[in-house]
Amino acid sequence: MQADRDPTVTHPHPSVSFPRVIGWDLGGVHVKAALVEEARGQARVRAVVQAPCPLWNGLPALDATAAALPDWTRAPARHVVTMTGELTDCFADRADGVAQLAAWAAAHLAGEVAIYAGRAGLVAPESAAEAAPDVASANWHATAALVGTLRPDALLVDIGSTTADLIPVVDGRPRAIGYSDAERLETGELVYTGVVRTPLLALAQAAPFRGRRTALMAECFATTADAYRLLGLLPEAEDQQDAADLKGKSVRETEIRLARMIGRDRHEGGRADWARLAGFFAEAQSRLLHDAAGLILSRGELPDDAPVVVCGAGRFVAAGLAARLGRRAEDLADLVAPRLAPEAAAFASTCGPALAVALLAAEG
Repeated sequence: MQADRDPTVTHPHPSVSFPRVIGWDLGGVHVKAALVEEARGQARVRAVVQAPCPLWNGLPALDATAAALPDWTRAPARHVVTMTGELTDCFADRADGVAQLAAWAAAHLAGEVAIYAGRAGLVAPESAAEAAPDVASANWHATAALVGTLRPDALLVDIGSTTADLIPVVDGRPRAIGYSDAERLETGELVYTGVVRTPLLALAQAAPFRGRRTALMAECFATTADAYRLLGLLPEAEDQQDAADLKGKSVRETEIRLARMIGRDRHEGGRADWARLAGFFAEAQSRLLHDAAGLILSRGELPDDAPVVVCGAGRFVAAGLAARLGRRAEDLADLVAPRLAPEAAAFASTCGPALAVALLAAEG
């Protein structure tokens, strides 16, 4: 379980002075980056970007994604990198993934590069493999550490395309019991469910349809993106991944995929039937998250008035979870709004960890 270490960001070696800091979150599905510059003595977030990256195809996929990012990502800067892509199956294991991604960052990012090692602070790229247990999937720690500077007591709920992090922040510091993915799966602090890529089969074994309970097909015919798209909740900008059948994302095509989950064709139901089915899956996911939050809150560490700080592509689900818990929801983008340029607002919450490592490094 998590060692008792100082989570303060520390620099691995004397820093060259750059007028800008770029935070990176190298995921297995998306690459996210945030640009922070000094303005009137204060760190200001100038730009944030997210782009799809099928890292399971290997590092050439990362090369292609990086080449298509805005020009500011290639400018000289102080780069701080966190990651989750190390668990992608193109790597032999997590340590290999950490080593390869750190080496990629050192080779491809112009300027000084540091790797975020969570509870151990920052490490040089050449030391990342040695610090792999601290580096691997530590992006949640960065977001929680930033939240601690804004709300000393809070429950951070970061729901992304694939996973959800539920991290208690107590007295201004992350208070997770687990640290690794495996540990956090045991504690409820990591729920492997998201608003885009999760197969609907992972949410239930059966679903109600026209008054009957029907078993689900054991196939990845549809994902949570289909459910939330049909409910009108998933913003188009967040809907960046291919559909399960590699076809379109119209209402008709989405309903076809949902129908297949219960062994039917689209013409066997009407618009309201498929919307109700989508709503069932959304509710099933909310129950998983509610159970995890209940487990964490049962520790009794968070005051009853501590807010739920929401971020990620699924922050609309996180806000709903806050309502179920009887707590107020606060969007991460709203909390950092005084330091957020208008043009950076759209993806600020979606790219929470990239934003966090950039701000922590700039202000640390």
